[in-house]
Amino acid sequence: MQALPLTTEYLFTMDLDVGAPQSVSAGLRIVPVTGGTITGPALQGELLPGAAADWLRLEPDGTAHMDVRFTIKAASGSLVYVSYSGIRTGAPEVLERLGRGEAVPPADYYFRVALRFETGAADLAWMNRILAVGVGQRPPKGPRYDVYAIR
Repeated sequence: MQALPLTTEYLFTMDLDVGAPQSVSAGLRIVPVTGGTITGPALQGELLPGAAADWLRLEPDGTAHMDVRFTIKAASGSLVYVSYSGIRTGAPEVLERLGRGEAVPPADYYFRVALRFETGAADLAWMNRILAVGVGQRPPKGPRYDVYAIR
């Protein structure tokens, strides 16, 4: 059997604003998501603060496993619930630099997420019917993701 093709379509870029991490244990941090922006051809809007956070599980080698949930208010006023999981890993010295808040070229580490959406808004109902992936980077001001629909 021949493998079926996998194609993607760029949807938008998410820039997240985050607060101070809350260290629950050596391996778990809860990072508040305090806001952010969505810009792109398929969606424009803002991340709503409040019930928004990343339950970040850290491995001893510095690898981070994300479990993030928040709400987007689209430019149309419609609301979209977003949840994603992902992984950020790299060489120990690179992860140490990221941990110190340094600017590190995204090509120096692996940072990918898988996103799901839920909305009752008719104008965004297409989001209920897709899986998306994000290619992440961690500049000093907060995470940034370029998000693609899997077609």
